[in-house]
Amino acid sequence: MAITKKRRAELVKEYGDLLKKSEAFVITSYSGLPVKDIEQLRRKVRESSGEFHVVKNTLAAIAIKQAGLPVPEDMLAGGTAIGFAFTDVPAVAKAISDFTKGSDFVKVKGGVMGNKVLDAKQIGALATLPPLPVVRAQLLGLINTPATRLAGTVASGVRQIVNVVKAYSEKELSVSSDQ
Repeated sequence: MAITKKRRAELVKEYGDLLKKSEAFVITSYSGLPVKDIEQLRRKVRESSGEFHVVKNTLAAIAIKQAGLPVPEDMLAGGTAIGFAFTDVPAVAKAISDFTKGSDFVKVKGGVMGNKVLDAKQIGALATLPPLPVVRAQLLGLINTPATRLAGTVASGVRQIVNVVKAYSEKELSVSSDQ
């Protein structure tokens, strides 16, 4: 069914807005996927701070080009849906990749992150990265470790000085009580 020029312009603008908000996007094929399964996939992607949309290939290509991103034209063929990652790219890639493992209908074609086109293998590798909160915790741990070690070293030095002074004072007390 043909769509009007007005509706085409609206879709290109909608896709463009999603692309501007996204740090990356994952392109999939979805041919034959029942609507209830598409909704399930959308829910999983939404939980990962993203959105999943079935797109018109030509209009998506126009929006991608207008956004100044490389257009992976070979990936925009057949039934296409795009997962947009707004904050946590690995989480969205993981949600989609996990869904594809249990589905004969959804296949990852590739994606774009920054200005780089990624193939399906690279999206799979991206999906294996830990989620953003875990990465932040690991980074804080790395930053915190030297400070903890420094505090421990300083404290042990002070502790040794206190022990020496205490021992000396106890010795002085014992010498003066003997007299």
